Amino acid sequence: MSADNKVELAYTSPERLVQDFASRGLVVLAPESLGIPAEVHDRIYAQEKAAYHAKKSITPANIPDVLKVLSAPGLVAACNQLSGEHWAIVPFTHNASFTSGARDQNWHKDDNSPYNARKQRHHQAVQIEMLYYPQAVRQDMGPTATIPYSHYWAFNHEENHDNFAGADHLDFNYMLSGMESQPISGPDSKYELDDIIHRRTPHDLRMREAVTNTGWPLVQQFEAAPLRAGSIVLYSHNTYHRGNHRRDNWQIWQENPRFMWRFWLYRTTEPASTAPAEIDWSRLGVDPLTQIDLSEVSEDISAVWRYHHHWISTGRTPPPQPEAAQRSPATREKEADQLFAQLHTKGDHAEPARIGAAYRLAAIGDAALAARLLGRALYDERESVRRAATYGLIAVGPEATGTLLEATTSPLKWVRKAGVYGLGDASPLSDEVLQAVVTRLEADPSVYVRSVAAGTLGCLGRRAIATGMGRSLVSACLDALVQSLSREGNRLCMSRAQGRSIKFVRPTDDCDVCEGAGVDFGVERFKPVRSAVRENALWSIVMLCSHGAEVLGPALEPAVLALKEVIRRDENVIAVGLAMDALSRLAHLHPAGEAAPPLVSDLKAELLAVLGAAPIRPWEALVRGGLDAGALSNIGET
Repeated sequence: MSADNKVELAYTSPERLVQDFASRGLVVLAPESLGIPAEVHDRIYAQEKAAYHAKKSITPANIPDVLKVLSAPGLVAACNQLSGEHWAIVPFTHNASFTSGARDQNWHKDDNSPYNARKQRHHQAVQIEMLYYPQAVRQDMGPTATIPYSHYWAFNHEENHDNFAGADHLDFNYMLSGMESQPISGPDSKYELDDIIHRRTPHDLRMREAVTNTGWPLVQQFEAAPLRAGSIVLYSHNTYHRGNHRRDNWQIWQENPRFMWRFWLYRTTEPASTAPAEIDWSRLGVDPLTQIDLSEVSEDISAVWRYHHHWISTGRTPPPQPEAAQRSPATREKEADQLFAQLHTKGDHAEPARIGAAYRLAAIGDAALAARLLGRALYDERESVRRAATYGLIAVGPEATGTLLEATTSPLKWVRKAGVYGLGDASPLSDEVLQAVVTRLEADPSVYVRSVAAGTLGCLGRRAIATGMGRSLVSACLDALVQSLSREGNRLCMSRAQGRSIKFVRPTDDCDVCEGAGVDFGVERFKPVRSAVRENALWSIVMLCSHGAEVLGPALEPAVLALKEVIRRDENVIAVGLAMDALSRLAHLHPAGEAAPPLVSDLKAELLAVLGAAPIRPWEALVRGGLDAGALSNIGET
């Protein structure tokens, strides 16, 4: 969209929500769709502006109207469609002080494990980012810049140090060259005002070229504006995006700040709606939001979109298309061999071709054939091939379980990681699957593999509860997660331990995955420590605790005791926030007709006192998990 284009954005309709998210990876909710009064946004902006000028902390505790936004009927309904009921919020991720200014961020992806921790990137709609703007955003106010249609493509990170820290940069040299620290606009800019306004500075050019140089189909820079006050942007956590500089008169910035609140959401329940109607993706025409022509979408892309459109609604792999069933065995074998060759195409620009080949193999109409070829690719030396094969095996579905189980025993840690991750996104929970994942969680020498195993147990349990397959094993999943908390300790965050920017940290003998930047919020109780395994285990415990006490069986009491201990003593503030959310969900979220056992009734009675044992609380996560917002005044907040 050009700088002088004043036409309002095409907000997303409920009818197009799932389709657009599955394909574009980004949707925009209109303020009136939220179902809350417009004056709520005005109050939030006024209170935030006052706190900003007074240099006070900006949190939901200080601006509680933000909790009304998170509970807005229209937002809840939209997120229910995209990420299931009882979706959760990663604690302490509100970034209300985010303001546009003179500089540009580098293009990057975020994690849903906060503060630069490396978390497995789900193609499935498991992790979503929410951006809320309490004031109107003009195109010259530094609207958030995004790259729609980029969320299924990525670069290597396992042995690529540029991407080790979890942000997955599009143009890491932008930062290395010092351009990220240079003001583009404002009083210290060296550029002509006309060039700033019309996006002709070297920075603007570099940003556009970083996108086009990928060679990926459909991608181009998109700035989310103009937006009315109260607008919300939801996008896949895999979407490339960046902070954007302002182009208006810098002398008004202080009095007219552009605020943005950011929340990281994640799925705790499986999709539960009926199968959607088939879409002819090649006949969509021009995207009303981005104005990108979709008429020439290739089969490589539409195969990915078709899978995820179906999965968001059903949680299952879509049935083979009619033409797949009509192929002769010889024709199918020939096409499979061609796709297997395409899966090995070289170059970053070929990421869509590799991923597309994997999804097309999964949908070829012969699950055994697809699993055999994708399983071979899983052991390839190239990470880009293994990555595509992993997503392809997940798209095959339960029939890939044997292949993924075998991978968890590989001597190669990257193959073990892929296997244990794939089980979480594709397989039914069985004794064999459970044992394979628990073995990796208990004894794998790789912190990365153990952290992925911890996340997988939550995904397996979530699916077992929904389908009934393996439901009796959910208690064992929870028990394994609780046991891991007693083994896994926090470490000084990598940026502190290595004395360098989080962007430049490297793996060590003790840890082969980025454990992020440490945060303590200025509270003596907390330390700048992290643990990828502990945080992923607690992330999964939140998932399981979102389903009531009955399904948790004998693991319930040890879990409650362990979570209380984390809240009382853990020095990792992120771990404490997740433990608080898990306990709050146990106390408040119950399936219809399920009576709370005495342990849960007692927990509900003492919950405020338990939460009060920590000096700060993640109100956005707790209220989303069922705690009444009125508890803010009953507990108090620092």
